[in-house]
Amino acid sequence: MQKTSIEIKGSNFTLLVLYLKSDNIDLIDKSLYKKIQEYPQFLKNAPIILNVSYLSFNQKNWRKIQKVIISHSFFIVGVTGCKDNYLKKIIIDSGLPVLLEGKKSTNIENNINQKISFFYKTHNIENETNKAIKKKIKKTHIINTPVRSGQKIYAKYSDLIVTNNVSAGAELVADGNIHIYGSVRGRVLAGANGDITSNIFCTALFAELLSISGEYWLSDQIPLKFIGKSAQIYLRNKILTINSLS
Repeated sequence: MQKTSIEIKGSNFTLLVLYLKSDNIDLIDKSLYKKIQEYPQFLKNAPIILNVSYLSFNQKNWRKIQKVIISHSFFIVGVTGCKDNYLKKIIIDSGLPVLLEGKKSTNIENNINQKISFFYKTHNIENETNKAIKKKIKKTHIINTPVRSGQKIYAKYSDLIVTNNVSAGAELVADGNIHIYGSVRGRVLAGANGDITSNIFCTALFAELLSISGEYWLSDQIPLKFIGKSAQIYLRNKILTINSLS
């Protein structure tokens, strides 16, 4: 039997959402520049989705906004939050898809009240579903080599153990717990499939981003006394909590 030349499968990706709360081009330009200076490794060449639910603008403005965002090395993969049919046509004509957000998606905003909010696409999963997820957990996925910048490791239905260092720009994702026996400078996302009981354990915490079941901390939200230390991160009443392991 002849093999097909292509195959289409569903998959999960972690994408940032840029919420545009102003159509002022200069303000957008300055805000993007400032944010990239704060998180250069995290945002450089990042694929993003634009949320335009706060805006109403014409074709001329849209082209300028699109151009200024691309000039900061972002890759726009789609637009969401568009309720105006005329604007939808403008966006589609510019070569971008208009995406629909699921009713149960969770919007995670940065707690330090900055211009850009980050969105981690997840679902509010009921207790029954959480129990089903736990039953699916497979043998622990173990990585013994350094995780380099740009690498992404996903442990599906499994815990993830890394016995080496994780570089800035790398990403660890697991449906279960994540253990890092080394320094971690990249992004760490446990409970990716919605398991709120997942934990993150690390021996030297310098992470760019920590997430459990969609709840986020960026690097500047991690309490300073835990930076570089051994730590456990978990959810308590749906709020990220951190404890020292030393």
